[in-house]
Amino acid sequence: MTNSVNRRQQASQKRRRLTAAAARVLHEQGVERTTLADIAREADVPVGNVYYYFKTKDELVLAALAEHSAHLDELTAALDRLADPRDRLKALVEGWIAQRDTAARYGCPTGTLAVELDKRADGTLDAEAGTVIRRLLDWAARQFRALALPDPDDLALTLVCGYQGMSLMAGALRDPSVMTREGARLLAWLDSLPAPRGTSAG
Repeated sequence: MTNSVNRRQQASQKRRRLTAAAARVLHEQGVERTTLADIAREADVPVGNVYYYFKTKDELVLAALAEHSAHLDELTAALDRLADPRDRLKALVEGWIAQRDTAARYGCPTGTLAVELDKRADGTLDAEAGTVIRRLLDWAARQFRALALPDPDDLALTLVCGYQGMSLMAGALRDPSVMTREGARLLAWLDSLPAPRGTSAG
């Protein structure tokens, strides 16, 4: 029984390493350039073992998207511990700025993947990537709604478009300072939005 439990734990850990490796490698290299061997090497797993957990590269792409979704859930759960919705939004932007070097090299993990998948003929995985971005939009809209601001969905779209745009430009120009400068604009924009009635901006 103990050996069986250990084997299941080892298998679970190996699958987890492969999933995390897929998220990293696909972000850095893109779907078309990435091979199963690349992911196996990053996960320190024999390439033959990959097929035990994932039959195709598309299954690994789905696993990577699930990893991005889980990371987003962890991030927003941490942000939700802040009392003020505006502070949550600003902390999100500050987190984006902190990732400026990565963004300048590879772009937004989910955004770049969504763009690449959208160009494929089958049109199935791009919808999964869009689902992750939708989760971020929905979370941001809830914060704007908590601030009692009009058009919270549109404000969320403005915020996330700002992030995607500055990630794209930072990557295109290989210039992390784009993230710093445009992130500062987003922070100033968030500060400029009206405070909820009955509260002060300070």
